[in-house]
Amino acid sequence: MQPLIPILFAAVVGMGHAFEPDHLLAVSTLVTRHDRLGPALRDGLFWGLGHTTMLVLFGSIIIFSRATWLHSGYFEAAVGVMLIGLGISRLLDKNSYQSFQLPKQRVGFAYTVGLVHGLAGSGALVLAVLSVIAQPAWAVAYILLFGLGSVLGMLVAVSLMRVPFTLRMQLGRRLRAGAVVLSSALSMGYGGWLVWATLTT
Repeated sequence: MQPLIPILFAAVVGMGHAFEPDHLLAVSTLVTRHDRLGPALRDGLFWGLGHTTMLVLFGSIIIFSRATWLHSGYFEAAVGVMLIGLGISRLLDKNSYQSFQLPKQRVGFAYTVGLVHGLAGSGALVLAVLSVIAQPAWAVAYILLFGLGSVLGMLVAVSLMRVPFTLRMQLGRRLRAGAVVLSSALSMGYGGWLVWATLTT
C-alpha cells in the first residue's frame, strides 16, 4: 500500500506543475487571442490534454522498457524553439492588437503545444517517479493523475490570465497592444534562454 501515499498527492503536484514558466508563457500566447473566457479555457483544456497524453504514452514506454536514457535535453531545447515561434507568431498576427476569436479548429494547435511540453517533461518525471515507486503500474497511475492535475492547474492559470484582458482593456487598444507585446517578448526571451541553457550544459 506504500505507493498510495505519493499517488494521493500526484494531482496536487501536477496542478503546481502547470504553473511552470514555459507552460504559462506558451499558453498565454494562445489564450490572450480570445476576448471571452470560454474559448480561452478550451485552449487551456486542450493544452492540458495534449500534455497528459504525451506524459502517459512516452512515460509508459520509458517505465516498461526501462529506457531511462530517453530522457534528453534536446526535448527541452525543442520547447524553447517552440516558445520563440509562438512569440513571433503572436507579434505578427495582424489581429493581435484587436478583439479577435480564433477558429474552433485551432484547439488542435493548443493540443500540439501540450504534446511538445509533455514530451519534454516525461523523462525527468519518470526518473523522479521511479525513485519513489518501483511498480510500473503504480508509476503510470501516478503520471496519469499528475497529468490530470496539470489540466486543472492550467484551467486555473488561464482564468487568471484573462484578468488583464477584461472589457475595459479591450476598449483600450494601446493597453491591449502593450500586453500582447509583453507576452510575446517574454515567450521569445525565455525560449531563447531555454535553448541556450539546454545546449550549453
